[in-house]
Amino acid sequence: MTLILWTVFGYLLGSIPFGMVIARALGLGDLRKIGSGNIGATNVLRTGNKPAALATLLLDSGKGAIAVLIARHFGGDMAAVLAGGAAFLGHCFPVWLGFKGGKGVATFLGTLIALHWPLGLIACGIWLLTALISRISSLSALLAAALSPVFAWGLGHGDLIAVSLFMAVLIFIRHRANIARLLDGSEPRIGRR
Repeated sequence: MTLILWTVFGYLLGSIPFGMVIARALGLGDLRKIGSGNIGATNVLRTGNKPAALATLLLDSGKGAIAVLIARHFGGDMAAVLAGGAAFLGHCFPVWLGFKGGKGVATFLGTLIALHWPLGLIACGIWLLTALISRISSLSALLAAALSPVFAWGLGHGDLIAVSLFMAVLIFIRHRANIARLLDGSEPRIGRR
């Protein structure tokens, strides 16, 4: 019962659409009608407001990390894993937006950092290196997500393989349209409105 409560806590925290809140507060419009229609930091960046995009990135990653840290402190490691995975799920399918949310990349990275910081930093490093080379956010996210379960296994953390694999699979599902654009060469680059 306690683990169920931590899962619900993580989901509700993850469901907070910070990109939407920030965009509306700053008069940037409805993110669902801008660029890709996504509620995350990459689409906020397409409005041209870099501070708003940074704030969205930090808050979206922070909600995954906070869910993990609070659950671990009060409920233990299993509660942390469940709350982190649920926060990620909440970002992708938020109850407040009719279960139509973001693609989960920032929340994925924040959750991994809080669960096991070396694994989280490796995923962030993969994202950053790929972004610097390709200037394509979706490709960076897909590569970081795909390799996170491999590195969880390599680091000897079998308990994190399942949650990182769950998040990776969902990231690939949420990026179906991006994958199609990557294959035909039409995926937009970082910073393009």
